[in-house]
Amino acid sequence: MEYKKNNQVKILSLGNIDYSKCVDLQKKLQKEIIDIKLFNRKNNLNKLTPNYLVIVEHDHVYTLGKSGNSENLLYSKRELIAKNIQFHETSRGGDITYHGPGQLVIYPILDLENFFTDIHKYLRFLELAVINTLKDLNIRSSKNPNKTGVWLDVGKTSERKICAMGVKVSRWVTMHGLALNVNCDLEFFNGIVPCGLDNRNVTSIKNEIQESISLESVSKIFTKNFLEIFNSILVD
Repeated sequence: MEYKKNNQVKILSLGNIDYSKCVDLQKKLQKEIIDIKLFNRKNNLNKLTPNYLVIVEHDHVYTLGKSGNSENLLYSKRELIAKNIQFHETSRGGDITYHGPGQLVIYPILDLENFFTDIHKYLRFLELAVINTLKDLNIRSSKNPNKTGVWLDVGKTSERKICAMGVKVSRWVTMHGLALNVNCDLEFFNGIVPCGLDNRNVTSIKNEIQESISLESVSKIFTKNFLEIFNSILVD
């Protein structure tokens, strides 16, 4: 039976949410999609699988990816407690990163069989959605040939990262995603070696345009670009 594709995406804009609770939500949504796929396969059916775009903000937290090195966390447990920063090991790819207030975090929970079954292409599409979002804000950014994420001034001494990415894919269903620095306090990146890349600078939209912009505004611009790149439509 031919796989029936669904290019509709539902937005779940949840505001500030605890990191652990958000991971639990992602797992629940991912399981929902996988269960439909397994049911379809077992019963030779073709029920459509949903797609979600979870948009959130987190309190201060460092997360370590499954391929990460804990030595890239530079603060001790005592320092983390004193600074009120959480630490979580997580199932996404990549090394260590920071999430916090003023950072736009996007978790696409997609059945890639609705779009294409290519994880490399998926990551490049996410990067392009961010690049086009920054372009709409008059910020020139690009992919980095050797590193996942979105960067400014690639190849120059002023090279700096503005968006980190790390995903997990099970049965072609995605979770985790990207973190775009909007108005966040960049000082918190001093507690880690971001993504395991020493001597790499980080930046934010506020840092580049020298003015604050709301997460809601950036979220709307990103959603527009995401829908265009993935050739998808919004559904309530």
